[in-house]
Amino acid sequence: MYCIHFTSHDLIQTRIVTAPDPLWEITLSSHLLGRRNEDPLLLGWHRSAQQSLRAGTALRERSELFLGVNRAYGDFPDFLTPSPRDGGVDDGLEAVVGTRPDRLSRDVAMVAADRGALPAAAQDLSAGRVTALRELTAGMRDYYDAVVRPQWHWVTASFAADHAARCRAVAAGGLAALLNSLHPSLSFSDGVLRIEGYPRDRDLHLGGRGLVLVPSFFKRGSRPITLIDDALPPVLVYQVDRSAGLLAVRHQEALSALVGRTRAAILELCAEGGSTSSIAARLGQSPSTASEHLAVLRQAGLVYSERRRNSVEHRLAPLGMALLEGRPAQAEQ
Repeated sequence: MYCIHFTSHDLIQTRIVTAPDPLWEITLSSHLLGRRNEDPLLLGWHRSAQQSLRAGTALRERSELFLGVNRAYGDFPDFLTPSPRDGGVDDGLEAVVGTRPDRLSRDVAMVAADRGALPAAAQDLSAGRVTALRELTAGMRDYYDAVVRPQWHWVTASFAADHAARCRAVAAGGLAALLNSLHPSLSFSDGVLRIEGYPRDRDLHLGGRGLVLVPSFFKRGSRPITLIDDALPPVLVYQVDRSAGLLAVRHQEALSALVGRTRAAILELCAEGGSTSSIAARLGQSPSTASEHLAVLRQAGLVYSERRRNSVEHRLAPLGMALLEGRPAQAEQ
């Protein structure tokens, strides 16, 4: 059993990330591809991605180091999934490049001890050589573009559906109801979150740091997971309901045909409200690209924007809400 111990301050600090984390999706999707597909919804993606990564392909060669240190079974390196951030995939990959040499050495040694031979470049990675880190993150970026990014609209739709469900759980029963709703293996009582059936007994004392909940589209349907190193900022990663996201995607298809997929997705996000950087992160795009799309939607009267301190917040205008809901806009009096 894995037991996560909360203080009263930890309960206040616990939160859900505001956008899907590209680094977790990159890492966990490769685990799915290393196993037999168990989800009918992912059948087409699984087959296509495996074809793209077959031996001898350019993508396989470019991502060989990443796939070599991130195999589908057992523990995988913590440095592949740095703390969630709002800057999107490029910001996350830069955080990987900035990993301390001692952590690289420890994580690579752990993988090697567990699985034996690793790619030759893993030795350079273990030594903290920047060339190896750049090779690793370039492969991860190519993998993301080919395997993960084409599904990002489904990822974000599933995330939004999950986020709404978790908010309802908190509203109805507080944080305990939220934690108990994440997976059948979890139970929260008396300040302790217990995860049944964990591979080995562990105790994590949060010590006032709080817990960051990370919903993941590509995580397998087993129990939630955490980082190996308890000294790192604590996270708990769980799988979202992909079917809910698929329904949302189908609802978006007609709107996407009208305004384009990216702008349709932005309209969905503006229904909840958010800053330029948070919308960009949830889209997996740069803030400048998101800002350009938002400017077009604002000029069309579909969204409005307000500056708040150091960020610009965006929400749906009445015309945008009517378009999103598929109903006629009310004429102004």
